[in-house]
Amino acid sequence: MQTLSRVSTSEMEVTSIRLERDLKEKLKLLAGNRGYQALIRDVLWQYVEQSSGDYQPQVNRDEIRASFEAKAERQELCALTGTLIQPQEPMLLGLTPQGTLVPLSLGSLSR
Repeated sequence: MQTLSRVSTSEMEVTSIRLERDLKEKLKLLAGNRGYQALIRDVLWQYVEQSSGDYQPQVNRDEIRASFEAKAERQELCALTGTLIQPQEPMLLGLTPQGTLVPLSLGSLSR
């Protein structure tokens, strides 16, 4: 997960949020050098994009660690090619290094 450069920190609004001490410490460990606040922003942006329907994962072929057959339950876009996958159409689900499953059209993994 990479920090999204949406605006500079000087253009951001200050918001107070209360976190359990254990949660904050775990976030700090996960964030490493980038900082836990940037990690929290990334997680929140991902949630907003996925919930709003604006999210379209884009991955490179080399990022797919594993794939398995699936059937689309709704219209999807292939994360590699942008090809439309129709409901009830066979497709693949690809696993990224971040543990995300992304929709893939059949044949999109062929080199």
